[in-house]
Amino acid sequence: MHQSDISESRTETFLRKLHERPHQPIGRWLRAPAHMHYEAFRMSDPPTQRPASRSEFQSLLEHFKVPAETTDLRDNFGYGMKESEDGDRLILIWQAHTEYYNYQLWHVPSQANGTVTFGPLRFPDYTFPMEPLGSMVCRLDILLTTGTLPPRSELRGLLPGPVLYGSRIFNEETCVATSFTPDDQGRERYWVGVGSSQGDPSRLKDIVDAIVRIETYYHLLLMQKPLSSAAIDQIYKFEQVHLKQREIITSHIARANSEILQRWMNTLTQDLLKTNRMAGKLHFELSASLPYDKIVHTTLTSIAEQPMDSYRPISDYVLGGITGVAEGYQQLLRRIDTLRGGFEGIIAIIRTRIDLIVESQNLALLQSVDKTTKSQVILQHTVEGLSVIVIAYYLAGLGGYVFKGLQEMGWLKSANLALAIFVPIAIGLAFLITTVSKKYLHKKLASEQQAPKADKAQGQVRDN
Repeated sequence: MHQSDISESRTETFLRKLHERPHQPIGRWLRAPAHMHYEAFRMSDPPTQRPASRSEFQSLLEHFKVPAETTDLRDNFGYGMKESEDGDRLILIWQAHTEYYNYQLWHVPSQANGTVTFGPLRFPDYTFPMEPLGSMVCRLDILLTTGTLPPRSELRGLLPGPVLYGSRIFNEETCVATSFTPDDQGRERYWVGVGSSQGDPSRLKDIVDAIVRIETYYHLLLMQKPLSSAAIDQIYKFEQVHLKQREIITSHIARANSEILQRWMNTLTQDLLKTNRMAGKLHFELSASLPYDKIVHTTLTSIAEQPMDSYRPISDYVLGGITGVAEGYQQLLRRIDTLRGGFEGIIAIIRTRIDLIVESQNLALLQSVDKTTKSQVILQHTVEGLSVIVIAYYLAGLGGYVFKGLQEMGWLKSANLALAIFVPIAIGLAFLITTVSKKYLHKKLASEQQAPKADKAQGQVRDN
């Protein structure tokens, strides 16, 4: 297969997955009344726990012996349906998201057993055998019934908590009531009246999905408040320390020596490392707050909420809990980024000051070396001049012995006269010997320095 064919096949696969609707078969199995438990869990290590949650759901399907023909299991989504002998249906839905995964566990009773109540699911022999991964985000207990909501006095006894919230959503017939207060099982209870129409059972799934989406992201936003509160106190302390450090450094940096600068540098570097660790953790935990906040607001808008008499709107509670939370998280991230930038800025100033001191020391050292070099040159010329005199002296002395010997042999009349004539010649020979020796040494030193360079160049040629 050619590369272009492979690319085209992958594109078609992606488009097919993009447009498919894996939830659609679930709508055929739903009807009201129905009872649903929802549980969401935040994963501490999503790359590892996401596939583990899929295996967990697969074990759940095997535990309930869900038939393969009513099962669909994908990478991040799966469902299964089992029907008992008396017509009750158990629908299991699993979905893994970026940060959390959730279960929707539906009990749809038969037409003969068409009553539902809060509490455990009443499907025959139902137990939830798993110990889910991660930390609990929220747990919901949702009843869906035909007709309108029960009287407020009846709901008061069924929904724990001091205040009842209720709204019409999607249309005039669908009513939702809750108290946003967990029961003794840790589940928030919702009663949904879907009206008399059962023409579109998949609408039940849309209603429930909207409720669980609002609840899940509402809780995900608020779960980080303890972390942000603790971080605010820590950042405040760092800001106070940094302010004092900056005042001290600014007033004393002009007179500080290298030891004091190095001590400041070490202290500020440690504070910067602590700030970076805190910033990394906060960015990891709080960076998704704005998208979560937008999801809640968008879902509230999509359900077209309308108020009901004698109930406070559901949006009052939700928006009252999250208003300003996401922006507060972002403000916290900006504060710690500003603090980190302050540490980096003052460290850069100190480092520049240290570099200036080092450059000043290097310049003084270069000046000292220059003076030493000049002195060495003068000394070298002096030594060379003395060398010429010494060599000429020894040559003249040797010549004197030769001339005296020649005088004794009768070959010269006056050895002193010959020596006097030889002294200038000895000086010239001494200067010539010194000059030739210096040139020879320079030539030999240059050839020794060029030999390693040539070997290195040959080695590079062989490597290439």
